[in-house]
Amino acid sequence: MAHLNLDENTIASCRESAKKIADDVQEFVDKRATVSTERTILRLYGVDGVTHDGVPLPNVLVDEIKRNSALPLGAAYYVANACLNRNIIPQEVAEKVARGELDIIKMPRAPYDEIIGKANEMARPAMQRIKENRQTRERMLKELGEGQQPYLYVIVATGNIYEDVVQAQAAARQGADIIAVIRSTGQSLLDYVPYGATTEGFGGTFATQENFRIMRSALDDVSKELGRYIRLVNYASGLCMPEIAAMGALERLDVMLNDALYGILFRDINMQRTLVDQFFSRVINGFSGIIINTGEDNYLTTADAVEAAHTVLASDFINEQFALAAGIPPEQMGLGHAFEMDPDLTDGFLYEVAQAQMIRQIFPKAPIKYMPPTKYMTGNIFKGHIQDAMFNIAAIMTHQGIQLLGMLTEAIHTPFLQDRYLSIENAKYIFNNMKHLGDDIEFKNGGIIETRAKEVLNKSAALLKEMETKGLFKSLEDGIFADVKRSFTGGKGLDGVFVKDEKYINPFIPLMLGGENE
Repeated sequence: MAHLNLDENTIASCRESAKKIADDVQEFVDKRATVSTERTILRLYGVDGVTHDGVPLPNVLVDEIKRNSALPLGAAYYVANACLNRNIIPQEVAEKVARGELDIIKMPRAPYDEIIGKANEMARPAMQRIKENRQTRERMLKELGEGQQPYLYVIVATGNIYEDVVQAQAAARQGADIIAVIRSTGQSLLDYVPYGATTEGFGGTFATQENFRIMRSALDDVSKELGRYIRLVNYASGLCMPEIAAMGALERLDVMLNDALYGILFRDINMQRTLVDQFFSRVINGFSGIIINTGEDNYLTTADAVEAAHTVLASDFINEQFALAAGIPPEQMGLGHAFEMDPDLTDGFLYEVAQAQMIRQIFPKAPIKYMPPTKYMTGNIFKGHIQDAMFNIAAIMTHQGIQLLGMLTEAIHTPFLQDRYLSIENAKYIFNNMKHLGDDIEFKNGGIIETRAKEVLNKSAALLKEMETKGLFKSLEDGIFADVKRSFTGGKGLDGVFVKDEKYINPFIPLMLGGENE
């Protein structure tokens, strides 16, 4: 593989700064939990369904505990105690609370050691199911095989899960390796998870556990038909970030878009809320064997891709440390970047290759997710198809891991079947014809590509040093990423954050980080 002469000491300095930034945030996170974290615990305990007026039972139970100012001990504490007291299961606890038949706050308390024991015991079925899902994925990959990297990643976004199934299977037959079901517009701002199969999303389909199950089953069918395992993607982000991660783990999703910074910057979700939620969601993803995708590419939709390239790399370094803290190995870190420079820029392709090669070298084990041109796509589908081809050339040259295929109709409409076919055809043609290009070239020492990569790396190191002093929270307030400023106490969801009591219980974090998969 072609190699850029990057300074290893500078890379090590970046990692050292990123670790200090992440450790500072982790100290804050470890003392807190959120309503969505508590609902996630309940979902993993098997609590499911809605009331007669459509309110999810996990919300009913957590809202009841919150109304009594009792959240600091955690939902697991009260549910485990109620199960001991009444000899019932968590689902029955939720149903009885919803009907007003049970006051879990005022009932007699069992000894704390017994409550802890019961909380851990009730966690085992979900742990076992997730472990079996991971084993099923590994078995299917071994038996069926998979596409070659860069994996061809495409989206479906009809709003109707059953229509999504038709389009997803068609895309797989056309050559796609990864199918992402785009979420309905605005779902990230809902502080609850919709229930059941849905057919009326806008710009995408609601992320629900039943929708996950339907699509996973459909992709398993087409995987067996094609003799190639097809991965399924959804979005563990927004106000229900850890809940969606849990649902994905229970239904064997393979990849999750999972980054708190995206929600803070582009959805104005409170930074405290989403960084606390991110940790638990990533612990679940790590234990499940799910590849996370981080959202650095989005910075370049609001900031200039030439001037802000170093912020993408800095964020990759920080996300790497957050992932390690949550038990995610490098092989599950789909760190992000994007092909977003102005196509009229002289030597812009060389700068794009510099960015792609630099990130590939710095994170050699990560299945890097490379995002297509979007910012400068227009209604000119012919130029757009060429831009996508240039993007595909950069990917195969630099050994990217996951290639979200560009669509020639980007900026016009949600892709039609034929748009995806043309994009897949484009990528397959280039990936085959240029398969070993990156192994057969060398980068000129001191040339444009290497000089640009060193410049970006050095600026990233300087930015991380600055952030190390400020901390991540203050850096976000100052607009370090994407030219977007956010307040520590502003945004959506802050009222769902609370400080844990010393007897707070969440059995899943220690169990999932404790080597249960070994």
